[in-house]
Amino acid sequence: MSDACSMLRRLARNQALANARLGQACLALRPGEWEAVRTSFFPSLKFTMDHLLNADRYYAETISPGCLDSLPARGGETAMEFTAEREGVDRWYMGFCSALTPDRLDAKVSVSWPEKTFHESLSNLLLHVFMHGQHHRGQVHAMLSGTSVAPPQIDEFILATDAGLRSSDLKNFGWTEDDFNR
Repeated sequence: MSDACSMLRRLARNQALANARLGQACLALRPGEWEAVRTSFFPSLKFTMDHLLNADRYYAETISPGCLDSLPARGGETAMEFTAEREGVDRWYMGFCSALTPDRLDAKVSVSWPEKTFHESLSNLLLHVFMHGQHHRGQVHAMLSGTSVAPPQIDEFILATDAGLRSSDLKNFGWTEDDFNR
């Protein structure tokens, strides 16, 4: 990996692969487990996954207003609806990061919060998005431990020695190892 753009592309693909594994796990849950109250910052798998998706949608729209207009409006109540929405947002991040060039990384993005607006570099904002996602995917992973579905590994997508462990995931995305590592 020779530059920050390559790293951000890889993090976007990592996000998509990890979200896909968690999505498949959630699709296999027994009725009621998706919504069941659990111990975590957000009180269920549904609320945690929903928070993560809403945050990722917010940042995508902040980075590139209107970028998600072609996706369905938020409304995924079931794990199946949620997973379809998640895939669309992950595709956007992968496409956006694939088109990144080094000269864009320092561009300032205006981020609006209820109490203030601040300006952050595009590279830091994307890094925040990916770290925020990993934080909440870890919570989902822990909550899955209390369900009928074993939590999937979500950290086999970066190291070269994990290639065999991610091969079926890459195949599901239509990728080769070279695609993943570019």
